[in-house]
Amino acid sequence: MEHVDCVVIGAGVVGLAVARAMAAAGRETVVLERNDAFGTETSSRNSEVIHAGLYYTPGSLKARLCVRGRDMLYAFAASHGVAHSRCGKLIVATDLAQQPVLDEILHRAAACGVNDLHRLSAEETHEIEPEVHCVSALMSPSTGIIDSHGYMLALLGEAEALGAMLSLNTEATAIRATPAGFEVDTVNTATGDGFTLATRLLINAAGCAAPRVAGRIAGLSSAHVPKAYFARGTYYALPGRPVFSHLVYPVPEPGGLGVHLTLDLGGGMRFGPDVEWIEEVDYSVDGGRKAHFEREIRKYWPALPADALEATFSGVRPKISGPGEPAADFRIDGAATHGLPGLVNLFGIESPGLTASLAIAEYVAAELAE
Repeated sequence: MEHVDCVVIGAGVVGLAVARAMAAAGRETVVLERNDAFGTETSSRNSEVIHAGLYYTPGSLKARLCVRGRDMLYAFAASHGVAHSRCGKLIVATDLAQQPVLDEILHRAAACGVNDLHRLSAEETHEIEPEVHCVSALMSPSTGIIDSHGYMLALLGEAEALGAMLSLNTEATAIRATPAGFEVDTVNTATGDGFTLATRLLINAAGCAAPRVAGRIAGLSSAHVPKAYFARGTYYALPGRPVFSHLVYPVPEPGGLGVHLTLDLGGGMRFGPDVEWIEEVDYSVDGGRKAHFEREIRKYWPALPADALEATFSGVRPKISGPGEPAADFRIDGAATHGLPGLVNLFGIESPGLTASLAIAEYVAAELAE
């Protein structure tokens, strides 16, 4: 049996950020990833947006870690040569009934420490984005986009330079709490072989699979394992030159932020995600959702060309609250919650998880330093 200081389960953006932080603290760290490459699930199936921190309950982990993580992420991207753009975002009210929602977002953002959000009239919005239809809008200058793969590659490179190791095709099948920490049984998902690691510190950063992984920890009460819910979001692209220079978001909807317009770093336009509750993780793309997308997009962009959208990919949000329930906060469960020293479970790390990843890693490292 091999012995290491720290095992991180999941090589998505949060797992890699945590591994980098733990390696920087001098911990011998191994990252276990069940797929044959890092970041192939939630971390690469999203809008690649750097969120400003506008929508979350003041004082919540989402609010605090998004605002902190946003600043850390911009600094990291600049210092590590990761492609990104602070392009800004418009949140648009397309009828008068939605204006109170903009007021609520403005007040909530200020309470979260986001002080650069400002109002625009319909005329002011039209001046900077002539194609947008709205009655009023909010401008978020701190919102941007990032190359998520380049970001993860930089995190992995730095973690490995600090001594961390990534083990691909490696799934944690059973975990036992011991007086000295944890024993983690693994299986190679390609060959069927396996090995066991003994570790003092264990971080479950498995994204959609985090509740399932937690359920495999012998010694962890099931009372500390939340039910997993999955909300798929489909994305459509519009070929051709971009019409917009900012991201454009409608007011939020239950389960997500509405069918919004984002830009990629190559200048392409993509729309989504929508919200489709599903029973299991499934990344299939339903091209039949085009009519729904067209209806939603035309509320703020009436000139959307007919039948021009192309279905591209989908992502699945790792939720711990279900349909009709208030959106759950991030859960970062340490020993004070579940009673097992050295274990941190990360549950419900959906948006703004990419933006907050460095702040989440900082939080986890501080938790385990104690």
